[in-house]
Amino acid sequence: MRTLRVLFTTVTFSVVAMLNPAHAEVLKVAGPWEITGIDPAQTGYVFSRLQVAETLVTANHDGKLVPALADQWSVSGDGLTWRFTLRENARFHDGGPVTAEAAAASLERALAGVGVLSQAPLADITSEGRDVVVRLTKPFSALPAYLVHFSTIVLAPSSYDATGKVTQIVGSGPYKVKSLTAPARLELQASDRWWGGKPAIEEVSYLAVGQGETRALMAESGEADLVFSMLPVSVDRLKANPKLDVQIATIPRTRILKVNAASPFFDQVEERQAISAAIDRVGITKVILRNADLAATQLFPPAMQGWNSREIQPLVRDVARAKELLVAAGWKAGSDGILEKDGERFSVTLLTYSSWPELPPIATALQAQLRQVGIEVKVSVGNSSEIPARHQDGTLEMGLISRLYSIVPDPVGTLLQDYGAGGSDWGSMGWDNKEIQSVVERLAATSDAAARAPLQGRALEILQQELPSIPITWSELAIVSNKRITGVTVDPLEVNYGLSAIRWAE
Repeated sequence: MRTLRVLFTTVTFSVVAMLNPAHAEVLKVAGPWEITGIDPAQTGYVFSRLQVAETLVTANHDGKLVPALADQWSVSGDGLTWRFTLRENARFHDGGPVTAEAAAASLERALAGVGVLSQAPLADITSEGRDVVVRLTKPFSALPAYLVHFSTIVLAPSSYDATGKVTQIVGSGPYKVKSLTAPARLELQASDRWWGGKPAIEEVSYLAVGQGETRALMAESGEADLVFSMLPVSVDRLKANPKLDVQIATIPRTRILKVNAASPFFDQVEERQAISAAIDRVGITKVILRNADLAATQLFPPAMQGWNSREIQPLVRDVARAKELLVAAGWKAGSDGILEKDGERFSVTLLTYSSWPELPPIATALQAQLRQVGIEVKVSVGNSSEIPARHQDGTLEMGLISRLYSIVPDPVGTLLQDYGAGGSDWGSMGWDNKEIQSVVERLAATSDAAARAPLQGRALEILQQELPSIPITWSELAIVSNKRITGVTVDPLEVNYGLSAIRWAE
């Protein structure tokens, strides 16, 4: 055991040494998110959260839409034409002005890709003077919220090659890219061209570290000044450290089981309902998350006003009911206790990833709980990129994922993406429900709260009954900062980490 501990410590400090601690004035940031590429649709969230690139619109910590590159916007009376007026003093890191023409071209490239804009009813994106003009084929009230999404970051023309491929990230935020060593390391330098003024801290070094306990050790040793996504088991220990500050916020993120509803294991609603009834959510949240209030009785957490309903029957554990549902779906116990139907064992692979450190232990708990109802689960821990890859090639059976529902501040954006025709990389798979598609499209067309309320209620009923995604737990985000810095805040929407507001403590 002592040998293993020494080996672990050696590996840990060989990793954190990459942060170059010899340079005392570098803000050292550690998080679980790898930089697997520079295409905005793929890893734009890294560059937007670290304030390298900006969107036209952003959201404050309460979820209210506020200006970013566009300082104002308006919509025509018929709801078909939106105008986003750019700030006069915004400039790209290469010195060029952020023009409406450049912004429109950047958004056109986003529209042509796989980002959320492809879900919106866009006719065209043009520029007129300082205005980015977006024309729609039908009213779509959620458009400004869509323009908060990281895939819509506005990049300089110099970011693209002749074919329109992104070859470098030249944004307009308070920090510019100094160097990028994918997938783990990103070095940033303060920009003196930012419209909000030059940040107080000159240099930032970000390191992607997948293991939660390694990140905790980095915070304790001072090898990282700011650390994101801590394991609950580490938080209590870190709170006792007088050199550290720990902040925790409930966030609109849910850990869900993504199941392939086209497979013979999950193609009947009774099978998905049985999976849900077999899960001990309270036990998982008490033991692994240290907070029983995070047991997900429905898809959206209580903090998401209007999207968490007291009217629908909550998801609870009922092992007897789970077994009844499986029998009703045609499954019978084999000689070893594992269910069988038509000569096939109910044996599936559950894929998850460690960038959210609590996912692997939750997967192990699910494995044991589903075994109690005759389902054999093989847990595979890989990279988060494997989930969308195996969605696309159809080989995913089950995936335990962490899904953020404020990725577009209006949850309608995520619902359109996740439960539209064909589903999405992080949403439904093999599940095609015309009613919810119609309901969500009607939600997207109006901002009238009275008109939206019954539609939201019906969408929640369908998701609770059909369970194309099976909720497991709601989420908190824990951030640890060294007391040598100040100005650290937790963004519950995970849109912006506010690096520009951080300063060295006096």
